[in-house]
Amino acid sequence: MAGGEQRGERPGGPARVALQKEIGLGSACAIIIGNIIGSGIFISPKGVLEHTGSVGLALIIWVLGGGVAALGSLCYAELGVTIPKSGGDYSYVTEIFGGLAGFLLLWSAVLIMYPTSLAVIALTFSNYVLQPVFPNCIPPYNASRILSMVCLRNYEELTPSKAFNFWMTPSVGHLALAFLQGSFAFSGWNFLNYVTEELVDPRRNLPRAIFISIPLVTFVYTFTNIAYFTAMSPQELLSSNAVAVTFGEKLLGYFSWVMPVSVALSTFGGINGYLFTSSRLCFSGAREGHLPSLLAMIHVKHCTPIPALLVCCLATLIIMLVGDTYTLINYVSFINYLCYGVTIIGLIVLRWKKPKIFRPIKVNLLIPVTYLAFWAFLLIFSIYSEPVVCGVGLIIILTGVPVFFLGVYWRNKPKCVNRLTESVTCWGQKLCFVVYPQDGVAEEDEVPAARSHPAGQ
Repeated sequence: MAGGEQRGERPGGPARVALQKEIGLGSACAIIIGNIIGSGIFISPKGVLEHTGSVGLALIIWVLGGGVAALGSLCYAELGVTIPKSGGDYSYVTEIFGGLAGFLLLWSAVLIMYPTSLAVIALTFSNYVLQPVFPNCIPPYNASRILSMVCLRNYEELTPSKAFNFWMTPSVGHLALAFLQGSFAFSGWNFLNYVTEELVDPRRNLPRAIFISIPLVTFVYTFTNIAYFTAMSPQELLSSNAVAVTFGEKLLGYFSWVMPVSVALSTFGGINGYLFTSSRLCFSGAREGHLPSLLAMIHVKHCTPIPALLVCCLATLIIMLVGDTYTLINYVSFINYLCYGVTIIGLIVLRWKKPKIFRPIKVNLLIPVTYLAFWAFLLIFSIYSEPVVCGVGLIIILTGVPVFFLGVYWRNKPKCVNRLTESVTCWGQKLCFVVYPQDGVAEEDEVPAARSHPAGQ
């Protein structure tokens, strides 16, 4: 997927180097579904069940997670067709709140959100591949990391009396953490917004793809968890190092090897989807002047942002060597939700600042308000329950402030710095065989949109 674009041609003119509008409705749905169903459903059930303390409450959390994702996706559908630019949250926040806010979101996404998500998916891939080799213990740390880098019938449990039989009393903080674990499995519902400029007819296909994909994923997730709970007891699920493998051993017998292979294929495809969309975020940030200009260049033949892809891979390799899977999920879920909320606040601000801007889709104001109410609840109790994790996440975001003023706002840098930057850019161009796009596909889109703010504003 990440390398599938080809150089476009003007009618009756020479070939041009630019991102191409090649993503139709089917591919758009595949991007959303493929990014969401990557690895989350194979690791998050354990975390959700652990914090909720009962099967019934865990299933409610899964359904609620799909509902909240649907509310957020409706808001993003309006933003995506109102500001039809690739980059998703980053482009919208930059457009509405200015360069500093957009840069902080970009900084946290490039530094934490996407490398962590990719690392978790890669680790899931390695755990499921290695689990049959180490059936009675956790796969060795080094084997799991190395393999990650290479890939870059118990029905009574669902009766009401059993489903809501709590073996622990969950606090509000536990419920917030359970939802964070579940929300990781739904992360990716906004990824199509990162490639808006490559969509065919984004005014129609962006909202259609969202409306098709989110309910479908919620249905699949809910019934996958029901399948887990009908095959395993809660204690078996909590003690499992690889939930799907245990599920396969319970039901498939000699054919249980099918499960780790299927999970490996799913996670491998998820990695491809994450790289495809996250590289476009780096590309958009560099185009706005918030990242080195080399990242705004694309391959002269395949029209793929090779430097941005390499940066995403490098950041993922670094993150992969730090922390365990569930701590990483808490980090990325908290920062993800913080960014989602700021973006949806931007929707309300844009309604107030530019009430007459062309909006092909205009959602009821109750939808963003409901999402933000739930968002505030989640963040407050997450900070209360995991102050260290949330505090570190906030500190990481705020470290972008001096970086912004030194790297973006400060225009008159010493000549030696400019020469070094030019040399690195030239070396990178020769190494990756990349150039600046000749034309932005956004210029061909007929959807009216506000001009972006200069990078330093």
